[in-house]
Amino acid sequence: MNRNMLNVYFIMGTQNSQEPLETLKKALQTGISCFQFREKGEGCLTGAAYEAFAFACQKLCKAYNVPFIVNDDIELALKMDADGIHVGQDDVIITEFRSLAKDKIVGVSVHNEQELAQAVRNGADYVGIGPIYPTKSKHDAKPPAGLDFLQTARKQYPHFPIVGIGGIDEHNAHKVRASGADGVAVISVICESADLKKTIQKLS
Repeated sequence: MNRNMLNVYFIMGTQNSQEPLETLKKALQTGISCFQFREKGEGCLTGAAYEAFAFACQKLCKAYNVPFIVNDDIELALKMDADGIHVGQDDVIITEFRSLAKDKIVGVSVHNEQELAQAVRNGADYVGIGPIYPTKSKHDAKPPAGLDFLQTARKQYPHFPIVGIGGIDEHNAHKVRASGADGVAVISVICESADLKKTIQKLS
């Protein structure tokens, strides 16, 4: 996996934007490096509408040659032949997906040193560390991990791909990178941006 993929990692579902496909298209045009399809939460799509939206997002990502990652849905990721999957600590174990899709990217959310070590041991391709700061995009988010754990993780695993997530915006992205992250994963800052080109430049 190329660590540059994590540079500006955009996560979105229909609940995050009034015009999600238009938001994704603009984000792709202005330089995101990876996209994670995350359709969760109140009012999220289900069934055929859920799949149709996923395929529409994937089509856009392919047009701009940007990796398309599915959040926590192995069945959908396999059906779509997605570039990879992202799972949390409470989600299905990495090895199950690996056995079905050996050449795909697997990302794992981690919140402490034990979870990080387990993710690396189980063969994750990258980890998402967070929330770095308080976040409004995830109602069940854990307490902020801050930059200290990120710095520790980088010292322990100098070459392992790490993306920071949670409450990151144009004003603090540089601190996250300086603390050891290869990139930043964001939702709100892109969905709510009035000047996407400027926002992504600052995030980079």
